[in-house]
Amino acid sequence: MTCKSCLTGLDHCHGTLVRHTDGGADCTDQGCADLDIVRHDLVIECHTIEGGCGCADEPASYVELPWAS
Repeated sequence: MTCKSCLTGLDHCHGTLVRHTDGGADCTDQGCADLDIVRHDLVIECHTIEGGCGCADEPASYVELPWAS
């Protein structure tokens, strides 16, 4: 099974992007070359990780970013 983005040659990442409250980000794919949100189909906020991330408490205000379809 091959993903559609791989078949079409679209620049993308198979990892999950973890966005931190300080504006930083990490990816679960160690080979990820670019942490841009548009390259990742899976994006989570660090405060939603079970057991916590440790970088900060849940932000007082949370803004949901729009998703492209």
